[in-house]
This record gives sequence, C-alpha cells and structure tokens, in this order.
Amino acid sequence: MDVLGVDACGKQGWIGIALADGAYAGSLVDVRLDALIERAAGVQAIAVDMPLGLVEKGWRAADLEARALLGARRSSVFLVAPRPAWLESDYAAAGDRCQELTGQRLSRQAWALAPKLLEARACRLADERIHEVHPEVSFPALAGGVPLAHSKKTWRGQNVRRHLLAAAGLPLPDELGEADGVPADDILDAAAAAWSAHRIALGIAGRIPEAREVDAEGRFIEIRY
Repeated sequence: MDVLGVDACGKQGWIGIALADGAYAGSLVDVRLDALIERAAGVQAIAVDMPLGLVEKGWRAADLEARALLGARRSSVFLVAPRPAWLESDYAAAGDRCQELTGQRLSRQAWALAPKLLEARACRLADERIHEVHPEVSFPALAGGVPLAHSKKTWRGQNVRRHLLAAAGLPLPDELGEADGVPADDILDAAAAAWSAHRIALGIAGRIPEAREVDAEGRFIEIRY
C-alpha cells in the first residue's frame, strides 16, 4: 500500500482506502485511528478528512477560502472553531469560548466531531505523513474545478462521485471486504482522500489557502487536494 485515505465513520470508527501506484488496493476499518494507521504500515502519505491544524483566534483561512471556492455547496465545509474551544469539557462551554474568539457560537454538528478531531490531531502530531483533506474540495478538483451539484447523501451525488473516481483511475469494486458495512458516502469520502494522498505523495497536490497559516505546534493549517 503506497498511500491511505481516511474518513471518520460514526460508531465504526474510521474507514481507510489504500492505493498502490494510484489504484485501489484494499479497505481497512478500525475503531481507533492510530490502530488503522499502524495496520497500513509503509504508506508514504496519509490523508484524513478531519480538521487538523487549529488557529488560536478567529476562523481558519482554509475553511473560508474553501467555502468561497465551492459557491452554492459552501455549507459542506463548516467553519472550524479555534483550538481553545475544543479543549472545553462540554458543548455550552465550547460555544461560549467560540463566541469569545470568533463572534459566533460553535454549532452542535461541529461539536459532535470533537472526540475524533482530537484523536486525529494527536495522530498528526506523532506522524508527519498525515495531511488534512476535505472530499468536497477534492471532488470538484476531480471534476475539473466544477463544484458538484448534488449532495453525497443522494443517489445522484454518490453515482457522480463514483464515476469521477473511476475516470481518475480509481474504480471502486462492488465488494470492499472490511468496508462492506460502511455507509457509501464515507467510502466515497475515504476514496477521495486516498486520491488526494496519492497526489500529495507525488508532490502535485493543491492546497488551500495559498497564503499559509501556522498553528501553535508550528505546522501548516491547510486543506490538501
């Protein structure tokens, strides 16, 4: 396995799609991200669909630029709260801290990601192969820069995404092994992350924003695609 694309998938934990020389090479599912990465030993790049770099105050430029890029699909990229908000113990306190640092409260949908966001950040600090991606940025890149019109939750949206992956040399088989029980949209997101990971390994991946931000750990805050 040369690269790995990873997406969070609810109670099942994490779904990974592995590529060898850009072609589908298998799926992995694990309740813990570090365990999934350990099972994919030897990969050159790991792309994870989860916010990794966090600012101390205000909103991330990566999210603002991604939303502007996606136009009508902008709501598929949520604004990631500053780092101090994620360190709070409950939603109310996190919302208060986010209000203080950005002028807006943290959404419940965003707060629900807190356990996996913190888990992914811990893995990133321990492994320089890990990069942040966002499938709703990767899929328009696969489509020649055109944002997709249909949600990944819809029949049309899922078929469009699967066809885009196949056209890029990444057809997904009907049987995925470990990932057979994972929701289709999570599989497609992991596959898009794997496509981005392959581009990262080749040194041809794009990045948002162009003017890089740096987090408290000295790492870039960016979305790769």
